[in-house]
Formats: sequence, structure tokens, C-alpha cells
Amino acid sequence: MDVFFLGTGAGIPAKLRNVTSIALKLLEERGSIWLFDCGEATQHQILHTSIKPRRIEKIFITHLHGDHIYGLPGLLSSRSFQGGETEVIIYGPKGLKEYITVSLSVSQTYLKYPLKVIEIDEGIIFEDEQFIVETHVLEHGIPSYGYRIIEKDRPGTLLADKLAEAGIKPGPIYKKIKNGENVTTEDGMFIKACEFLGQTLKGRIVTILGDTRQCDHAAKLATDADLLVHEATFSKGEKSLAYDYFHSTTHQAAKIAKRAGVKKLCLTHISSRYDREAWNELVAEAKEIFPNTEIAEDFKEITVPVDKNMD
Repeated sequence: MDVFFLGTGAGIPAKLRNVTSIALKLLEERGSIWLFDCGEATQHQILHTSIKPRRIEKIFITHLHGDHIYGLPGLLSSRSFQGGETEVIIYGPKGLKEYITVSLSVSQTYLKYPLKVIEIDEGIIFEDEQFIVETHVLEHGIPSYGYRIIEKDRPGTLLADKLAEAGIKPGPIYKKIKNGENVTTEDGMFIKACEFLGQTLKGRIVTILGDTRQCDHAAKLATDADLLVHEATFSKGEKSLAYDYFHSTTHQAAKIAKRAGVKKLCLTHISSRYDREAWNELVAEAKEIFPNTEIAEDFKEITVPVDKNMD
């Protein structure tokens, strides 16, 4: 599981930072990519990476400000031209379906793959055997959502050598044991799956927030997260400006990280008023409150490691 930043700026594209888009790479887990927001020129950013648009399975939109959605029609269209055939599901606030429908209709864009748009409300918006996605409304000028991506715990590595020593031959039974199922062999031998599996792999939690002031829902979504991606549009000294524009400062993002007990904080949605030299100062401000802080840059990747130690 890797978090890859395609755009990390605020408001408008800038030379050092494009507008917001984040790819959650789940290539090992499910062979796909989930995209969070799709600001203008996101598909251009993708051209400089190894990301394949046809791998994009889901797109989660935090809110409908232009710097988070203007790249969406182009990306959807290009994905079709580039051979994408599998379904894409897009989640986001009310109004998203109309925006996509009108954009594709007016431009007479035909997609070669199924497209589904789900306009969300608070709560669990997706769950399968691997992941849960939960969302809540944050504090912004328009409805803006944060997303909590929860990976379910996984059975440990199959101890094939131990199975062989017990006289259990390879076959479909191995898959059942790998999935944590207790089985009985044809000769009546009962096999307890947990005795032939390594340590359970604890599921990871990644929280990606949309634009927001400091608020309770941000902390709720980030509780015990392995990685929190939080906007920090302004420096600590611009608290009033951040409030007026429904954004957060470095200190406010760090306070949410500390309150929520996250393992790592990454600041993003950085105003273009801060040049490259100032970025280290922004990180230093956040570290005053939450030491394990990084700042996002376009094309930066953060790996979220597996924790094998279960409580």
C-alpha cells in the first residue's frame, strides 16, 4: 500500500505544485489504484509516473471546488482511449453526477467502460472482503468530505513446510487454510487453520481529508491511522486567514494528528505563497506539536508498512 501524490498545491496550478490529486496504490492488495480528487492536469501528472489509468478502479472526490475536479472529465476520457475497459466507480458529494454527465455529454465523449457515480452521505460508503471506506463531512465553504480507508486484518503466511511435515499434500485445501478456514481431510484429519499460518497481518488505516478547518470529524476519521494526509494551506501564523477561508494551518493539522493518535502526518494542499525554502519551515512548525510529520510534494510516495504485531 503506497500513497502517491500527483498534486499537492492549493487553489490554482503553480510551477512547483499542481492542484490536488492523490493516488492510493493497492497493486499488491487488489491490483488496482484508487484516486482521491482529480484537479486540473492530473492526467498530465500521471504521464510522469508508472501509474496506468486503466488500473484506476475507484475515484473519491472530497468536494466540488475546481482545483479538486477540473481534471476529471479529461482523465475519464483518456482512460477510454488508452484501453481501459473495467468499470470505474466515482464517489463524491451531491452534484458530482450532474458535473460528470454534462461534461461528457457536451463534449460528446463516449466511454468504452462502465462508469458509476455514487453521491455519498456520511458513514460507510464501501465495504468488501478487503477494505472499508468511511466518510464524514468536514468544515469548508461547501460540503467537503474526509475519507478513512480501513484495510481488514489478513491471515498470516501459509506455513507450507509445516503442512508437508504433517502429511498434508498441496491442493485446494491449502487455499482454504490460507483463508483461515478449518478443514477436515478425506481421511478424517481435522486441521486447525491457525496452527498452519504465520502471524496475522494487521490491517492498515489511511485517512485522506478534503479541505477543512480544524474540526472534530477530522480527528474521528484519523483515529489510530497509520497515515493522516491533512491539508495545511497556511503557516501557523495565519490562523485567522485559515479560518476565514475554511482551511487549516500547520499547527492545526498537527493538533489533529496528535489528538487522533496517528503514526504519521503528511501535510498537503500547500499555498503557492510558500516557496521551496519555506517548506522546511512549515514542516518544522508542525513538528513542534507532532514530530512524525512530512510535507507532500508532487510525485512523492509514502509506503504504509504492514504491522505484524497484533494486540
